[in-house]
Amino acid sequence: MKLFPKHIVAVDGIAENENNEILLVKQRNGQYWTLPGGQVENGENLENALIREFKEESGIDISVGKLICISSNVGTHEGHNGYETVPTKVIFSFICEFKGGELRTSDETIETRWVPKDKIFDYISLPAFRKRFEAYLNFNGKDIQYLEYITKPEYQLKSERYF
Repeated sequence: MKLFPKHIVAVDGIAENENNEILLVKQRNGQYWTLPGGQVENGENLENALIREFKEESGIDISVGKLICISSNVGTHEGHNGYETVPTKVIFSFICEFKGGELRTSDETIETRWVPKDKIFDYISLPAFRKRFEAYLNFNGKDIQYLEYITKPEYQLKSERYF
């Protein structure tokens, strides 16, 4: 049996191009559209993890800007691939600046695309991702949103506040 750490630390980001389009990726499991991001690896800082995840998942180069949201998925659930339990997850969401690169898929993604900002909710269906994108839309330049939720067996927002 493999054990996860007590918390998984992850990052995701919202990159907007010059046409007011947001980069979305569809994961290899093909079930849903999401923001680029993923787990922070051992010895890696949040910024470098996000730059790496964008490049790996989409081929896009970014710089990391302001932190807009911290999310705590406090639910645990049954693991997979030899893991007994998937622990709670802390996700740091950032505004990112598009720097260049060629949009492509990867080992982790089956589709990537720039989506007009006003059409994002036509693509993002999972409540946790929707709430993090709402944090971007509501960001006033200084107050960071904090979200606490569970995603399994179904999404439940436990608390939200700004600090």
